[in-house]
Amino acid sequence: MLDAKADRHLASNWNDAKAEAMSEPERLLYRSNLLGADKRITNYGGGNTSAKVMETDPLTGKAVEVLWVKGSGGDVGTMKLDGFSTLYMEKLRALKGIYRGLEFEDEMVGLLPHCTFNLNPRAASIDTPLHAYVPRAHVDHMHADAIIAIAASKDSKALTAEIFGDEIGWLPWKRPGFELGLWLEAFCVENPEAKGVVLESHGLFTWGDDAKSCYETTIAVINRAIDWLDAKTAGVPAFGGPRVVSLAPEERRAVAARLMPVIRGLVSKDVPMVGHFDDQDAVLEFVNATGMEPLAALGTSCPDHFLRTKIRPLVVAFDPAAPDVEATLASLPEAVEAYRADYAAYYERCRRPTSPALRDPNAVVYLVPGVGMLTFAKDKATARISGEFYVNAINVMRGASAVSEYRGLPEQEAFDIEYWLLEEAKLQRMPARKSLAGRIALVTGGAGGIGAAIADRYLREGACVVLADIDAAALDETKAALGARHGADVVGSVEMNVTSEDAVAAAFAGACLGFGGIDILVSNAGIASSAPIEETTLALWDRNMAILSTGYFLVSRAVFAVFRAQGIGGSVVFIGSKNGLAASPGAAAYCTAKASELHLARCLALEGAPDGIRVNVVNPDAVLRGSKIWEGEWLEQRAATYKTDKDGLEEMYRQRSLLKRSVFPEDIAEAAYFLASDASSKSTGNIVNVDAGNVQAFTR
Repeated sequence: MLDAKADRHLASNWNDAKAEAMSEPERLLYRSNLLGADKRITNYGGGNTSAKVMETDPLTGKAVEVLWVKGSGGDVGTMKLDGFSTLYMEKLRALKGIYRGLEFEDEMVGLLPHCTFNLNPRAASIDTPLHAYVPRAHVDHMHADAIIAIAASKDSKALTAEIFGDEIGWLPWKRPGFELGLWLEAFCVENPEAKGVVLESHGLFTWGDDAKSCYETTIAVINRAIDWLDAKTAGVPAFGGPRVVSLAPEERRAVAARLMPVIRGLVSKDVPMVGHFDDQDAVLEFVNATGMEPLAALGTSCPDHFLRTKIRPLVVAFDPAAPDVEATLASLPEAVEAYRADYAAYYERCRRPTSPALRDPNAVVYLVPGVGMLTFAKDKATARISGEFYVNAINVMRGASAVSEYRGLPEQEAFDIEYWLLEEAKLQRMPARKSLAGRIALVTGGAGGIGAAIADRYLREGACVVLADIDAAALDETKAALGARHGADVVGSVEMNVTSEDAVAAAFAGACLGFGGIDILVSNAGIASSAPIEETTLALWDRNMAILSTGYFLVSRAVFAVFRAQGIGGSVVFIGSKNGLAASPGAAAYCTAKASELHLARCLALEGAPDGIRVNVVNPDAVLRGSKIWEGEWLEQRAATYKTDKDGLEEMYRQRSLLKRSVFPEDIAEAAYFLASDASSKSTGNIVNVDAGNVQAFTR
């Protein structure tokens, strides 16, 4: 029997009292979420679970057997009940009668919708037959690192028998699909006492008669593999032992922040990409190892790993013992081009007459000795998850190479999965990208009303946003609110004083490290002051100039360096003021500093144009609601200047405008979105007034 050691690596988190009150589908969901919560059991989006449940047929009112199985594209750790496909088992069994053989197995996927129970809109995955034809009520398919380490070994079959005996079987590599479902059925019929099977280069199938026993079998099998690997690998240097030593944490991050914008620029010529950096211990152990390069060249084994991480990673030429970042940066264009050429050659070697066209030939994973791993994808979540998948692959290679010889997927098999027509159809069904998808924006004054509104507008259009602000408490609050609305992956923050060169440099390095680079700078940090000229102190004058003029210069200088490192253009949006064009009484310091912003923008527009860098200005006026500069003294001072009270000031501004309308942060955000988007791709050096009409601020 499979043992149940008290010191197992994975704990059973099953709660009988909680499960008792659940329906059978709810227990399936409970089991799925428990399994998916631990990435040692399965990776994000990988694996699937199922249960065969008796349901009432909505047409006949009779009891029928229904397969509940994770639908296409879901994640067992986070899915809800609506993430399961439901199919009549009777109809699924009937499919075997019309199956025309291996050459035609893909056509069976098109027949799965005909088996749908209760008009469930959740699309069935290609793994559905693998669950349907296992003659047990509950089935788990997991991608545990410890299991795949055995499955991806040269001696996979023998090691499976050594660890599990007859309780867990073994099947040779077969691409997921209808044929593999029939193989699993035949194995179960021939081995009725078996509790599961290891699939070569793929993962683990386990089963049971109820949800709890299936879950606990899965946990026990993985634990046995972990224990066996730990015993076999104790004292064995991972990946042949270290070749180099890691840089210190701050040095690693500094190097990555230099490399990422350059790589991002090289891989974003057609579609903007977002980056992710990972220097966890498992990654550093691998990138520093003697055996890293030959193992990396073999590629990954599990299909889920491979689809996320490409045929193989790109190893960046960097020596942490004699770090020369400039030399590494200079080598990147050639290295990236060589990878693209190699990928195109792989495509030509393996393509079939029906293969889809060549896709993006750039690497997803970049390994940097002494520094860590960089990953790039079309959005932040995918870049992060791709990194997680490669960490799974690292764990697999560690175990497999220590107990046997690691084997990646054969090249043709890898290609047939990557360019599978069914996979292509899934890609074609994906929704159209939003207008700022893949773009990265840094917004100064991001915790204020206007800054937060701009960030929200960009996030709604698919951008990643780094909020920069001097107010740490407001920054945390704004980041949390936007993260809850749009997802934590896409919102970053950095505490920054725009008047400090060091703070600005650190903030921009952090943005590059967090997302790979920057496409949009919104320079919005601001203050406001009001005083008659004879009461304007030098300190007040200097403060306005430091924040509203020098601060805009410092962040612009920093972003221009990033833009030029990337080589893919960029957009700068200054949030100016009507006061930059139209003088106001009692505000000489503020008006002069704002006028300085406008002329700086014009100068930058001239400098940036040859590199595709656009610089434009939004000029608001009288944005009282939600704007931090209207808190405290400024509001009182302006009310005094115009001889009104606080309540009357907004009405006064509205009535003095040509359109007699109030201006809100969302109005400024709309203009800032336009100037950052491709809709204004032919505009630079412009000023857009958002002031409800002020004749003194007309630019012509």
